[in-house]
Amino acid sequence: MRILRPGLFIAVCASLCWAVPARSPIPDPASDPVIKMDSASCVIPFIRAGNLIVIKAKVDTIEGNFILDTGAPGLVLNLSYFRHYPSRSTGTDGGGITGSVGGNEGTMVDHVLMGGVHYYHVEADRINLGHIENNKGIRILGLLGMQLFTKFEMIIDYEKSVIFLHLISGKGSAEYRSEQLKDTTSFDELPIDITDYKIIVHTEMAGKRLLFLVDFGAESNVLDSRLPNKILENVTVTQRVLLDGSGARKVEALYGSLKNMRIGGRAVGDLPVLITNLQYMCTSYDHCLDGMLGFDFLSLHKIGFNFVRHKMYIWR
Repeated sequence: MRILRPGLFIAVCASLCWAVPARSPIPDPASDPVIKMDSASCVIPFIRAGNLIVIKAKVDTIEGNFILDTGAPGLVLNLSYFRHYPSRSTGTDGGGITGSVGGNEGTMVDHVLMGGVHYYHVEADRINLGHIENNKGIRILGLLGMQLFTKFEMIIDYEKSVIFLHLISGKGSAEYRSEQLKDTTSFDELPIDITDYKIIVHTEMAGKRLLFLVDFGAESNVLDSRLPNKILENVTVTQRVLLDGSGARKVEALYGSLKNMRIGGRAVGDLPVLITNLQYMCTSYDHCLDGMLGFDFLSLHKIGFNFVRHKMYIWR
């Protein structure tokens, strides 16, 4: 989603701040891909395209750039490069901040290789991602969504541009903890929910509990404009912007600085935020979210997740 004001480029938000549709409407756990690794742990380097994390991966024989997008429930392929794959109709469209997104086609992939991680028999959605390629100026083969990571501990170090992955499977491995987590005084441990292949954090502001999606495919934080005034009063608005996203229409939004938000017992400093109506997210996710935490929050610190134990780690 591109954020524009006449004569001014402000920011870019990825896929994009919209919900990529999945099969029915979310991946069935019974259809989770088979995962194999040479070692239980691996380190995956990444580059940045704007504020997006871009990882080299290989789908069957096609290798190239993929965006880490935890706002997507599973693997999403760029239709431009996977048009020859057989279709499995999903019957659904995605819903984004700027409206619904059609043209979704399901398919099946035999093998995905990402770093030292091998996935076999992976269901995937196919959509046109040309708008991201045009915006970023690089070839994008697809999006790596949450279904690929639910059995892992993941630690992302923006400063070093690496992702640490550890496969949590087998007896006793649910208690595994990375060497980076041995010093418990260096980070805060917070609970998360994994709902329909989405990372949900519980936040608090002005005495009200709010649900936020953690989305590495979002380059901006977003707040729902339908929230009560006592929440919106915590935003200092600096300008009006137009959102040009994956939906069919442009919508107006406000841009400013959010204060007084807490996650767990941790106070969050002032955050840049967009205020816009998230009603289309309700349609795609079957329930409403109050906002999204994207790059402007996630890149402030080294951050990690244990998706098996439903924990988030934020370094101090």
